[in-house]
Amino acid sequence: MLTRLDDYPLHQTAEPIAQPATGDRNFYDRYFFNGYTRAGDLFFAAALGVYPNRRVMDAAFSVVRDGRQWVVRGSRLAPIERTETTVGPITVEVVEPLRTLRVRVAENAHGLAADLVFRARTAAIEEPRFTHRVAGRLVMDSTRLTQFGTWEGRLTVGDASVALAPAAVLGCRDRSWGVRLVGEPEGGAPGMPPQFYWLWAPINFDDVCVHFDVNEDGEGRRWHANGNLARVGDFTEGGVEYLQAVAQQVRWRPGTRRARAAKIVLTPHRRPPLTLELEPLFAFQMRGLGYLDPEWGHGMWKGEEAVGGDVWTLADLDPLDPRHVHVQQLCRARLDGREGLGVLEQLVLGPHAPSGFRSILDGAP
Repeated sequence: MLTRLDDYPLHQTAEPIAQPATGDRNFYDRYFFNGYTRAGDLFFAAALGVYPNRRVMDAAFSVVRDGRQWVVRGSRLAPIERTETTVGPITVEVVEPLRTLRVRVAENAHGLAADLVFRARTAAIEEPRFTHRVAGRLVMDSTRLTQFGTWEGRLTVGDASVALAPAAVLGCRDRSWGVRLVGEPEGGAPGMPPQFYWLWAPINFDDVCVHFDVNEDGEGRRWHANGNLARVGDFTEGGVEYLQAVAQQVRWRPGTRRARAAKIVLTPHRRPPLTLELEPLFAFQMRGLGYLDPEWGHGMWKGEEAVGGDVWTLADLDPLDPRHVHVQQLCRARLDGREGLGVLEQLVLGPHAPSGFRSILDGAP
């Protein structure tokens, strides 16, 4: 089936753009954004994904303020046209590729509305390809870019309207596409016991931004790791430095799988290592964007058009509830005399010997 994008010289296979190169029903294409005030009193995030082989498109917008997290979500029958990126009240617009994007949330019954513009501070980082197999089956094969930026616009949370200025509101975004497990569980033989160890730390400083991520198996063997330094204002090919090695040290909060503090050692080529220190302030529930949500998970069929929402008091949530173990913690950061702000994302399921985790969801000693 032909769409508007077929009139551009974009094709990578002999198929029209609307037809993914793979028939894997877990193929996806997704936007993610986060933002936070330098004062550390407001955090928001947005996401929009399309799952063409499942014929689903979904989106979510979520805000943490004053100890509560607000959520609005939408899901729909996926449009054939890939340029159509509105789900319920949520719209993502590419204003200038790799520089400026706009996120809008129309007035709705769930207390959130927004008209926000993301402007890049750095060049986009192309991360090494994520490829992972479990029991011989390919469960992840994707590419992701990460980019740092500022936000401006207006955000409504409940009865409060908040103006956001780029000097005061930082954040990052990512784009990823490929294959990863989404949607309703498949049939067949029982799956392997869950195990996933993932840390992601995109951090904003005034002159440079730090990017780190790692995946490890239950014994601590890495199957993905990456680190970058991105110079603010440098959008040339040389604006992103790929590091030689990265290493993490996480002090887990007892009885949880949530960081109390973290250090990340970044080793550039031909220069001494740098140590990034992270001090968590509070946690944003990634469930608000569909991660690990049993009813609004990514790619789940909710009907031709569905909108929902929630408000949670964060102190009331059990950190070992499977729905709440995936978080982004807003963190104060220090690097070589610099002070900055960013997130430490954590999703740790199943055993991880270096952390002392032995079962699916035991807490740290």
